[in-house]
Amino acid sequence: MRHPNTDPELMGLVRRFVTPGRRYMRLGGSSLQLSGPERDLFMRELAQAAGEITPAELGILLEGGWRECRTASWLIAVAGRTEFRSRIGELLLASAGPYGGSYCITLATFGTSADADLVCRYLDRYLPQPELAYDRTFALSTLLHLDAVLGTERASPYLADGGLWQQWTDATPNTVWEPQEYRQIVDQLCSFASECAELLTRTETRN
Repeated sequence: MRHPNTDPELMGLVRRFVTPGRRYMRLGGSSLQLSGPERDLFMRELAQAAGEITPAELGILLEGGWRECRTASWLIAVAGRTEFRSRIGELLLASAGPYGGSYCITLATFGTSADADLVCRYLDRYLPQPELAYDRTFALSTLLHLDAVLGTERASPYLADGGLWQQWTDATPNTVWEPQEYRQIVDQLCSFASECAELLTRTETRN
């Protein structure tokens, strides 16, 4: 892992793309609380950043900590940079901690069966590990979102009686959200990313 405090190249990217307006803190669920001119400005600046950053710079951010990775994954989602799919999948699979939601959203915005494969791989690894209680609901809700987009039912085996989801919820009763309800948040975050992507497209068309 690269650290901004000891890596001038990474620090430069953090100052340009991660910390302006505390962007890394406002991505994800916090963005759904924005409204009016504040929301419009945040979306314009996010779309602008997604258009400005290069693939090489995104790769450097993805070598950083959770702030850098969260920001990079959203910039990837807004710009539709599907060439980062495998890398996002690797980071999701390695994210035993509480910061996998941004990777899920990026895969959800890509919206293909390959993205569903990566989410399933994550669920297969971590649902049998109830001591690691982070982001399981987010991941399963992402799979439900992808099922709706793709017309598939890949979440059904996890949700079946006695399935991995029931086993996990039985072991972690105080940390559980209802996936079908939480899917609404995933849907809203994907819509937010889509709006930013439309802003980016319009900006590129004018230029």
